[in-house]
Amino acid sequence: MQNQTKRSLDSPSDESPGTVGRAVSTIDYLQDNYHPCDRLAIVVRNRVTGETIQHVATAEKIGSPEFQAWLRHKNARGADVYITQNTIRADARTRTKGDIEMIRHVYLDLDKSADEALRKIAESSLVPDVNFLLRTSPAKYQVIWKVEGMTVSQAEALQRVMAAEFGGDPAATDSTRVLRLPGFNNKKYEQDFEVRAEWRGRQIYRLSDFRFPDGDRQPQSRPYRGAARGKPTAAEPSQSERDWAYARRRLADGVSPQQLVEAIAHFRQDKPDPTYYARQTVSRAYASVALARGDAPSTVENVVSRIATHQPNPDTYARQIVSEMIEAQRQLNLEQPLSSSRVP
Repeated sequence: MQNQTKRSLDSPSDESPGTVGRAVSTIDYLQDNYHPCDRLAIVVRNRVTGETIQHVATAEKIGSPEFQAWLRHKNARGADVYITQNTIRADARTRTKGDIEMIRHVYLDLDKSADEALRKIAESSLVPDVNFLLRTSPAKYQVIWKVEGMTVSQAEALQRVMAAEFGGDPAATDSTRVLRLPGFNNKKYEQDFEVRAEWRGRQIYRLSDFRFPDGDRQPQSRPYRGAARGKPTAAEPSQSERDWAYARRRLADGVSPQQLVEAIAHFRQDKPDPTYYARQTVSRAYASVALARGDAPSTVENVVSRIATHQPNPDTYARQIVSEMIEAQRQLNLEQPLSSSRVP
């Protein structure tokens, strides 16, 4: 939702500690922007030696003391530290566009006339308030919006429009872009500059919150192919549908149901009861995945009842969900040719 009053980006000093404008640590930044089980690419690049290392790991692992100690060791010896803004598929080891699992952020890299660009963003009715302002070097910034429901092409088209509108770097508009990780020193200059992130708000935006009037430049939606029957629908999937698909993928990858409940609840603060919503989503997704791989219905019921603590009677709820999923699978099998195969 578009805010009626935009907040200033270049004057955080008048804000109280712990509110808008406060600096956040590396760990807080990771926790606010990603699920613990999100897979991300960390890039460590030393301009002097030419060494470039890329690691794909979960947000939880990246935030671990051991991984952070390794990053600080590399940073102290001249390497810059970067992180992807969008998540990487479970089966990917690189960060090409085809490896992107989900668009989590859109962003701008403000290099030239950056202070003027910040002022224009703050005063513009075309974009909502940013979520994070990264101070990457003297008078240079990166601004980040948390988003949902965007395709790769929509996000990149939007970033190109914003770069043209506000004077951002047009080369920094691809979905695989890595931005600097806050809390580490920028080693590009003679004197180190600590990259600092300032928190601006929790709102998660959709494409409609970016109000560029020029129809020729506005990113367009593409038809979504429904997961159940492979038939195109008129619109992109809802965020609830994306959460369902995300939960099924992660469960199939071996992520624990409780970890998924915490992750989805963390990112769906727009719901009246995020934990209730997360348990509802994960319990149904677990039943779907477990039955598809051949687990016994009684075993699935036991697990679902342990997830479904949001229900007054978890055992009854579990039996109902398992029954529904068995029937859904039966109907699906009737509709599929005998030679077809489905991967949960």
